[in-house]
Amino acid sequence: RDPAGMKGSLDAVAHPDDDLYDGNHGRYVLQNSPGIGDMEMLSFVKVMYDITDNVMKIPDDSRPDDFISISGTKMRALARQGAVPCSPTDIPTDLLAANCIPSGFMVPKGWDGVVDYYKHADETDRFIPWSQPRYTPPADPATQFVGQLGWNSFELTSTQFTSWWHDIPMTPSSTSEPNIINFLVEIPKYMSAKMEVSKEHPINAIKQDMNKDGSPRYYTYGTPFFNYGLIPQTWEDPAIKSAEGHGGDNDPLDVMEFGSEPLPMGSINPCRVLGSLELIDEGETDHKVLCISLSDKDAANIHSMDDLERYKPGLLNILIDWLTRYKTSDGKSENALASNTPKTIDHTMQIIGETHERWKALCGLDGTPISSLDPSALTFGLDSPSCRGAAAPAAVVPPTTTTTAATTASTTSTVGDSDWNRE
Repeated sequence: RDPAGMKGSLDAVAHPDDDLYDGNHGRYVLQNSPGIGDMEMLSFVKVMYDITDNVMKIPDDSRPDDFISISGTKMRALARQGAVPCSPTDIPTDLLAANCIPSGFMVPKGWDGVVDYYKHADETDRFIPWSQPRYTPPADPATQFVGQLGWNSFELTSTQFTSWWHDIPMTPSSTSEPNIINFLVEIPKYMSAKMEVSKEHPINAIKQDMNKDGSPRYYTYGTPFFNYGLIPQTWEDPAIKSAEGHGGDNDPLDVMEFGSEPLPMGSINPCRVLGSLELIDEGETDHKVLCISLSDKDAANIHSMDDLERYKPGLLNILIDWLTRYKTSDGKSENALASNTPKTIDHTMQIIGETHERWKALCGLDGTPISSLDPSALTFGLDSPSCRGAAAPAAVVPPTTTTTAATTASTTSTVGDSDWNRE
């Protein structure tokens, strides 16, 4: 991947909107992609157009006037203008003004395709962004979905539980091993679509996260090299502040699983806790629980972060880079970690226990009235059987009245429609 277009270079002091040019970025991104194996990656090298022989090549410093830079930005602008071939014997220095593309820059049919795309990219019946999948979601068999993956209409629900968030136990009953949690997969490994359990959906369906402009959100900082999801029956309460003063991010606890295979979306996997990292994301505490699925081929040998590093050397460094920088490819600033050293298993289990208690308060299972919680909780889907659907008081039954005029008048004067609606 060409690193041009990535914002946020720490060196861009005078021009903070400058692109981040890093020759090794493309190599890093590709190394996170599936199927690479032992293939060697070469770093990005800038080439320019040599007007003396009509060939793209590394520029010769001894004759700089013979080379024209045709950046990706310039190429796209020329394509949108419908640039035609230049004269092979008279290459202008200002290609945009001449609206031509020099011979040898690209094969003619290839250039025709580029022009066709950039002149008609908004025609969604013909062109779609590369990262929008058009396939059945890689989902667990015990799920059902409506809508189209890649659109706001998509919703994945369980055929066994009402709510992904509230009705799946936090820990499995199938094992007596300590430090095991249930891991609900929202985003399978290698999938770029940003899927998540919707807190606001009435039964907390898995949906695709949306950007502020309403477009579906995708990870753009390389392919996710982990399975991603949450621990059910947990909640990072914004009212609970860290030592640094950061409140919880108002979500269930996030999980990153580092097994060898993608796990199906909507699958529930017993997962061995290895530690956690505390991400500070836009001023909020966002813990990432790190684990290995008990179904993974290496699970019997991975019981700690040291074991994980032994079986997957360098993973922690790549993870730290990904967590702190994954939003920079969208033009946002870097995140911060409270520490690059993962928290211990015991500390992580304490965090899990605390967020489970806050979930109980959210659902009123400890008697906490919802009015005492963060106001955003009023927008959450909490009416599932294991949450406030079970804890809610019995419905008030209207008083029985007769149909005589006298009783009707009496009832109307004491229990009017507006009073009953407020009840």
